[in-house]
Amino acid sequence: MQNPYPSARLPGLARRLADAGLADSAHISALVDEAVEKQTPLVALLATRTNIPEDRLAEAAGEEFGLPVFDLDAFDRDLLPKEHMIEPLVRKHHALPLLQRGNRLHVAISDPTNLSAGDEFKFATGLAVETLLVEHHKLERLIEDSLSAAMSMMDDLDDDGFADLAISVAEEENQPGEDVQGIDDAPVVRFVNKLMLDAIRRKASDLHLEPFEKDFRIRFRIDGMLYDVGHPPLTLAPRIIARVKVMSRMDIAERRVPQDGRIKLKLSRTRAIDFRVNSLPTLYGEKIVMRVLDSDAANINIDVLGFEDTQKKNYLEALGRPYGMILVTGPTGSGKTVTLYTGLSILNTTDRNISTAEDPAEINMPGVNQVNVHPRIGLTFANVLRAFLRQDPDVIMVGEIRDLETAEIAIKAAQTGHLVLSTLHTNDAPQTLTRLANMGVPPYNIASSILLIIAQRLARRLCPACKAPEELPEDVLRTEGFTDDEIAAGVSLFHPVGCDQCTGGYKGRVGIYQVLPVSEDIKRLILEGGNSMQLAQQADREGAADLRRAGLMKALAGVTSLEEVNRVTTN
Repeated sequence: MQNPYPSARLPGLARRLADAGLADSAHISALVDEAVEKQTPLVALLATRTNIPEDRLAEAAGEEFGLPVFDLDAFDRDLLPKEHMIEPLVRKHHALPLLQRGNRLHVAISDPTNLSAGDEFKFATGLAVETLLVEHHKLERLIEDSLSAAMSMMDDLDDDGFADLAISVAEEENQPGEDVQGIDDAPVVRFVNKLMLDAIRRKASDLHLEPFEKDFRIRFRIDGMLYDVGHPPLTLAPRIIARVKVMSRMDIAERRVPQDGRIKLKLSRTRAIDFRVNSLPTLYGEKIVMRVLDSDAANINIDVLGFEDTQKKNYLEALGRPYGMILVTGPTGSGKTVTLYTGLSILNTTDRNISTAEDPAEINMPGVNQVNVHPRIGLTFANVLRAFLRQDPDVIMVGEIRDLETAEIAIKAAQTGHLVLSTLHTNDAPQTLTRLANMGVPPYNIASSILLIIAQRLARRLCPACKAPEELPEDVLRTEGFTDDEIAAGVSLFHPVGCDQCTGGYKGRVGIYQVLPVSEDIKRLILEGGNSMQLAQQADREGAADLRRAGLMKALAGVTSLEEVNRVTTN
């Protein structure tokens, strides 16, 4: 009997498959009719409704249509251009951008007849598009995996304990009639909530939301280092940023100037964490940085800060003085606030009146009167200090001395029976004294009021579970700053390895300190107009180790690595 479905009647690809004996021509003919009737790609039906091996199907389609065939098993998924992962186009055409080289975008398709896929991606991206033919089911899996990865931080959030999560702002900023939940976009709301919870769980100090021309990057700062944690679809960036701005009581219609806000995340009845939020207009949208202010996580025990015995003794002696000034110096994020609050916690007794002026208060401490300065309404550090002095204070803490007016009032308070604690931004302890002089404070006021200066840095602690010994040649050790006596006795150093208990071989941070009591000789140098180099030489003669030396001691003790000491101090 003559075959009622001769292959000659079949279209090109179907005929090629039938002639190769890969499938029955009658079956293929029926699938061709179904593809036409349902407007479904023939390749999809052939891949799912026949036993044709997918690699043979792709090869036959490539030969028939003159398209290059690509094996997705050999593809590195890290190369996927996330900025061109346009979900509507990916799903519409069952096509996936694989790789960008210069101005050429390679797009994977499994249906060789889909000529419009390349055109639409070319229009959407502005790039020249080259299509590659791949196996249908492999492409299907890669598309789902890629889109799921892009949205992974929005998936499976129901089990993360959001039911009792409450979000509000500081009470003084509440405005009647405003909806704190803001934008009614459930996936974005859940995504932002999870992002903040992830930051808390990973003990991050900051969250960075950064829109770029072709990417939207999210990073966490953990132990002082920034880590890439996600790249949500670029199309979601405006909605995510708007959600954060609504939560932090910013004006979502204003995108031209920086704004500040605050979010309170209530994790339970007894624990709430504040986020200090700042927006910054950039070329491709607003960058958001959220500082995590977790009072419970701040360890204000003097024994765990990292002071050497002599340094701890000097700090406690200065705290025990009835009046004078203690200054803590270092760059932003070096732990100055924790050092100050450690001192306040020691002084915080019922017989003392303690007041602080901060911008803003980062650690809540019962028993201490804390004030947030607000320069826009005239509540400056200087004005708050004047108010403190009318309220019979024993201890005053000023978040930062930024100008001569604040410095003069703080020094006057230190000279008139009050213990004053504050911070300055200088590189080391001797430079703090010359910095005050450069601000215009008379040398005799500096010499008569300053009791102690603490310069500090934060270094990452080596993970005790995975740190490994490190051996270096003697000449390298000598160049790094170790003494001949230390080298002769044996220098034991460690380097980071990395395990499931840490982040890159480090876990937590430890302080590196230069603690400089203002002795009679240093006072004499100040009155004589000595520069920071002369003050540093005198400090060295008095045994006040500089930051570099203090860091090397931490490395010798196995607390941190020499690499980390080099990162936070100068040789």
